[in-house]
Amino acid sequence: MNPHRLALTQGDPVGIGPEILLRLVDDPRFEGRPWMPILVAERAALEAHRQVVPASTWDRLVFLDRVDETTFGGLDRESVVVVDPVARPRSLRFGEPTAADAEGALAALDRGVALVESGVASALVTAPINKEVIARHADPSFVGHTDYLALQAGLEEYGRNYLMTFLAPDLRVALLTVHCSLAEAVGRVRRQSIVEALRCLDRHLALRLPDDRRRIVVAALNPHVGEGGLLGNEDDREVRPAVEQARREGIDVHGPESADSLFARTRQGEFDWVLALYHDQGLIAVKTAAFGQATNWTLGLPYLRTSVDHGTAYGIAGQGVADVGPMRAVVSRTLDLLGVT
Repeated sequence: MNPHRLALTQGDPVGIGPEILLRLVDDPRFEGRPWMPILVAERAALEAHRQVVPASTWDRLVFLDRVDETTFGGLDRESVVVVDPVARPRSLRFGEPTAADAEGALAALDRGVALVESGVASALVTAPINKEVIARHADPSFVGHTDYLALQAGLEEYGRNYLMTFLAPDLRVALLTVHCSLAEAVGRVRRQSIVEALRCLDRHLALRLPDDRRRIVVAALNPHVGEGGLLGNEDDREVRPAVEQARREGIDVHGPESADSLFARTRQGEFDWVLALYHDQGLIAVKTAAFGQATNWTLGLPYLRTSVDHGTAYGIAGQGVADVGPMRAVVSRTLDLLGVT
């Protein structure tokens, strides 16, 4: 059986992304697993780590300009294909991103998407980027991987049919709103958007995890679910009717439930998924429970895309101390989602 190929993008070239990709390909915990990495990374970004990554790693790297199905027939199992999305020499300063780094990060992402869309790779796995740097230097509309990939796939035309989700060992969370101000997020808590998010979550879980239970609970927006209107009426006006409508459609959904205890209850097994209404409502819980162990999974794309739950870590970039553990966990989860055993 041909191994599943994962397209792993470099993320920010002057962050820890290139280092964790290099460490990943030599990780002994993956020996014997039926998968093959394709590193989508600038040669310059990888070469900058020669002093901090074992020399044996470099002997395995095969730099190619073009990759298709015929590429892999002539390679031995230990080879690691590298696709340079920029293909030009340049200097880098770790932790000090420039316009060239923003362009390199975006170019790697676009090339990774092309690999999965063409069928050369089975899934896209992304290292962390700096949203602000890309927005300032490369794409003013950029607010993050999730929305960028959804827009590239044309999903903006069909309503709320993609979601950012996080898979932790004992907590699974989907987000109604992602990278926007808290004031804007509250304004987006509307009955129809919640119903569409619940439909999206239930539908795609059925496709990718058909054997898993799908008991979804929606977190309340206000403390104590608004205390009957004393602390706000959005939960009674928008959230509860959305849950009731989704239940009528056959979705196993509950709530709204007070967010202060909901995540603990979910970790104890009362529910399988939480729909959080804004970014930090869900992410504080996930990262407190399992920082470095959670997988960012974008539901709704025409391909499987996952990522780590941490950032570029500029402060330690290039020092040879980056932890490959989170990326290792993401790759393992990605293989699980692909049905690889």
